[in-house]
Order: sequence, then C-alpha cells, then structure tokens
Amino acid sequence: MNPPLSRRLVNLGLLLSVAAAVLASFAYLGIDLAGLFAGDSPSQMASYAGAFLRPDFTAAHLRAIGSGAIETLAMSALGTLLAVLLGLLLALPAAGRLGWLAHGGARLLLNALRAVPELVWAALVVLAAGLGPNAGTLALALHTTGVLGRLFAEALENTPKTAAEAIRLGGGGALVAFCYGTLPAVWPQLLAYSLYRWENNIRMASVLGFVGAGGLGQMLYVHLSLFQEARAASVILAMLVLVLGVDALSTWARQRWVSG
Repeated sequence: MNPPLSRRLVNLGLLLSVAAAVLASFAYLGIDLAGLFAGDSPSQMASYAGAFLRPDFTAAHLRAIGSGAIETLAMSALGTLLAVLLGLLLALPAAGRLGWLAHGGARLLLNALRAVPELVWAALVVLAAGLGPNAGTLALALHTTGVLGRLFAEALENTPKTAAEAIRLGGGGALVAFCYGTLPAVWPQLLAYSLYRWENNIRMASVLGFVGAGGLGQMLYVHLSLFQEARAASVILAMLVLVLGVDALSTWARQRWVSG
C-alpha cells in the first residue's frame, strides 16, 4: 500500500469518526430538528422575532439604558485594570524571577483563576457580595487575572535579560533593573494584551447580568423574562453600539501606543 493511499484511508477514517460522533451526539441528546418546523412553530418564531423589530426608544427607557451602559463600561474597565495590576504582580514569580517555589505557586494560582469561567465566578461572587456591579467587576477581575498573568509571564520569559543584567552589574537593584531594563522592552506587548482583554470583558460584562451582576445584561435578562421584546431589542442595540465603540477605541489605542 503506497503512502498516498494510506493517508487517504486515514483521512476517510477521521471523517467517518467525526460523522459518527455527530450522529451519536444528536441521538444521545435527543435533539429534534424537525420539531422546529413542525406545526405552527415557524409562525411562532416569526412572531417572536418580529417583536424585536420595534425597539423601545422612549426617553425613560433610553435613560435607563444609558445608566446600564455606563455601569457595564465601568465594570469592564475596573475589572480589567485590577486584572492588569494583579496579573503583573503574579507574572513576576510565574516567569521564574523569584525562585522555583514561587514559580510553581504562581503558575498554579493563575491556572486556577483562568480555569473558572467568568459566569461561574460571577455566580460565586453574587452569593458572597450580593447582586450588582460589584460582583461583575470582581468576576471579571478574577478570571482576567489568570489570563493576563499567564500572558504577561510568557512575555517576560521571552524578553532578553541583557539590559536588566547590565543594570544589576552596574549596582542597580532588582526593582530598578526590572523597571528600566525589562519593562520598556515588554511594555507594548503587555499593553496590547490588556487592551484586547478589555474588549473581551466589555462583551462578557454584558452577559454577566444574567446571573445578577448588574449592567446591561441584567436589564436584558429582566426584559426577556417579562417578554418585553421591544425593550430587550433596544438593550441589545445598546450592547452592540457599546461593543463597537470600545473596539474602535481599542484599535486606535493599539495603533497609537503599541504599533507606534
């Protein structure tokens, strides 16, 4: 059997395995796609979707949306800022700068923080701190600390140590060597990571409201629970505008401060 034929058989086997896994998943979960189009289901879906085409733009509702948007923006910004500070603090030992024991402990902590999704953190923090933006901010900060700490540590590990070592040989301390020898070289990369995670946290902050963490997400959950499609549609539009605005701001900041 020649090699090309062997590779074709292997690829065919992989495709058949994936197809079998998909079919087995449908059978195990009992998903009935035909039921979506049976009876009056299409008309009900069309009616429900049509209710979202008439957003509520009344003055009182727009004021509530504006307050929720500011709350969501503040949650994402403060959560990201806390994560940047904590992530940088944990990145130093995680990069092996403070010995092997601190390296292992910091890596373990970062992995634990990153392994728990934001929604799970929010559900846990809501139980401890109550409903509201405090829970959302802490949930974003905890998960993002794990993500940024790992990224920061890898950036520090890949940064040349010659400048920092030259400062240490010249009589400078460890903090001076880090601030003037390591940080300037890695700062653009750290800033790019932070801005990217801020973009992600804007989207996630809009979702955390579904577990009572405040912001636009909580407004959307309430309106959907009460079948107020018109008000829910205006909240969704506000989320879209907020995300697009933050994406544009982050892109401009990266081009100005990182690329430049």
